[in-house]
Amino acid sequence: MLRTTFGLLLSLALSTTVFAHCQVPCGIFTDQLRFEQLLEDEQTIAKAQAQINELAGKATGQDINQLTRWVMTKEEHAAKVQETIATYFLAQRIKADSPRYMEQLKAAHAVTVAAMKCKQSTDAATAKALEDAIFNLYRAYEGKEPAFKHSH
Repeated sequence: MLRTTFGLLLSLALSTTVFAHCQVPCGIFTDQLRFEQLLEDEQTIAKAQAQINELAGKATGQDINQLTRWVMTKEEHAAKVQETIATYFLAQRIKADSPRYMEQLKAAHAVTVAAMKCKQSTDAATAKALEDAIFNLYRAYEGKEPAFKHSH
């Protein structure tokens, strides 16, 4: 019985997918909110990178525990950036008939690649490059300078 219950729970956990946005025209989310969330994810990545570098080489159990948690946090937020680009911008908002389509597509791709590089590194320059890529996507998408500021 316990095995069956565990197997069912494991199956449910593995089959559950989290999306950054529903794919129906609900009209609830706004582009501005998505950009702000992308920047919040980038700031979390930058903080995680700093904490990982600070904890690197420390050997207490607590330090290793915190180091592991910061690595997981960095990975999670970089994946959230990639998911938002894929499910919100590429699947729903960037349209092939837009006069700025290629510019928007290239900018969205640059954000995805920058998030990948954040996963691969603890160099603060990768978080800065991600932030720059998010601002470049905003410019390509909105056709204007953002009203919000860089954090670095």
